[in-house]
Amino acid sequence: MKYFIGIIPPDDYKEKIVTFRDRWSSSYHNDVAEPHITIKAQGGLYGDLQWLEKVRQTCSSVQTFPLTLSVPGSFGSKVLFLSVETGQVIDLHRRLVNVISPSQELVDRYFEMDKYHPHLTLGQTCWGLNETEILEMEQLAMNILAPYPTFNVHFVRVYKEVKSNRYVPFVDIPLGAKG
Repeated sequence: MKYFIGIIPPDDYKEKIVTFRDRWSSSYHNDVAEPHITIKAQGGLYGDLQWLEKVRQTCSSVQTFPLTLSVPGSFGSKVLFLSVETGQVIDLHRRLVNVISPSQELVDRYFEMDKYHPHLTLGQTCWGLNETEILEMEQLAMNILAPYPTFNVHFVRVYKEVKSNRYVPFVDIPLGAKG
């Protein structure tokens, strides 16, 4: 059983991203998971759920914060994403990795800590798109997905893998109140 932790955009913008992704019939990204920003990848989040209380405690000590989605970016020609503008996401990521303490091998495999780059994936070649479609998606994203929202993050969402490469919401964990 695999889990990961993410932040979701507001419902109206989340639906806008789902509709946008659906323009490409070859993409099955919407079947993998709802649009989200990964805060803590799968490494160290095991089926025994011993880590869950640590996540709750860590989140209760983090104040709500604003998050801004921004212009499209990419990891080479294989992954297209919306950028994330806020240092608090990186701070929350680091706190969660530290409290869960996955092995260095898992930190490296999932691009965590110094390799972490917060983003909201729009499409990628491993979920059905080809490189030409990634370029097309990037051009359209600038017109269709702008203006990019700023929203307050009040909780994180834990996702559970229900079958291979299919993640569904498992539990929402609130952040601490604004100070």
